[in-house]
Amino acid sequence: MEVYVNKDKYWSERVKNLEPYIPGEQPKDKKYIKLNTNENPYPPSPKVFEAIVNSADECLRLYPDPECTELRKAIASYHNLNEKQVFPGNGSDEILAFSFMAFFNPGNPIAFPETTYSFYPVYCNMFNIHYNLIPLDDEYSIEVDKFFNQKGGVIFPNPNAPTGKVLPLQAIRDILIHNNESTVIIDEAYIDFGGDSAVSLIDGFPNLLIIQTFSKSRSLAGLRLGFAMGNENLIEALNRVKNSINSYTIDRLAIKAGIEAIKDEVWFQSTRQKIIATRERVVASLKAMGFKVINSEANFIFITHQKCNAENLFKSLKKMGVLVRYFRKPGIDNYLRVSIGTDEEMDKFLDIISQII
Repeated sequence: MEVYVNKDKYWSERVKNLEPYIPGEQPKDKKYIKLNTNENPYPPSPKVFEAIVNSADECLRLYPDPECTELRKAIASYHNLNEKQVFPGNGSDEILAFSFMAFFNPGNPIAFPETTYSFYPVYCNMFNIHYNLIPLDDEYSIEVDKFFNQKGGVIFPNPNAPTGKVLPLQAIRDILIHNNESTVIIDEAYIDFGGDSAVSLIDGFPNLLIIQTFSKSRSLAGLRLGFAMGNENLIEALNRVKNSINSYTIDRLAIKAGIEAIKDEVWFQSTRQKIIATRERVVASLKAMGFKVINSEANFIFITHQKCNAENLFKSLKKMGVLVRYFRKPGIDNYLRVSIGTDEEMDKFLDIISQII
């Protein structure tokens, strides 16, 4: 006899009230041109593959270095920091979760843009952190002065997601100056495709934490590897959280792969420049078709067409074998986010979308 049990009977009250983040679709039913999750269309450096193969030996029976010493040194050297200013993690999303626990307090609202990475409110709900949503202006830009004097802290991506717009370093400096009593987190997942990293501001601002990822510009989304950079005191706080949850967040293969990805500057520059060049060409073509394209410094673009409903366009593209991202949210529900693929993929996308409109 089957006994009916409420599915959430054994859940905690916190889990019952969660609205989880919804990742981009990873299709298994057929082959698509996949422009919906901001993945790099080019493979990692060949040196990454070599490092993984060479590291797949009997040492896999041993735990990895919990301090990730070699990887921290490689990242620190690349960014002209000392290794105590670097914190590696199992993807930037994990580091973001650790950061919400390390720097933000329940009952003390933090601030982030109303239109931004949709994981931020999920973390807030998970950790019982209140938040203020700061609207973008009419051109989808972050209004810098509205982020001043936020007692609980500030977080935003630069370039912002899903718009792709970037803030200059002076604007970030102003936000830091006007929040010197709280932590300011800059999520730089897409910074390698345009704009200037705020890493040069770290030594001047003890309240600045920068989070980057290997997933986008270094083609390691499938490996899960990210890192934070900031004042040594901020890094110590992240280590306290990590070592209270899981001391071994990065495996041996990922550590070696990350080191080689950082070291192969020629491969990195080659692939990122290809993506930037393709992005600019596609933007010009879409504008010629009547699309409005938000100025992007990321590996994706945010587009709308006055005569075409975005949701219908999303469905038509999917039916014709192209996946893009649609957000059913106020203010952006007539926009599509389109990742930049290879030139061949983007030519097919342009051909298909021109047929649809």
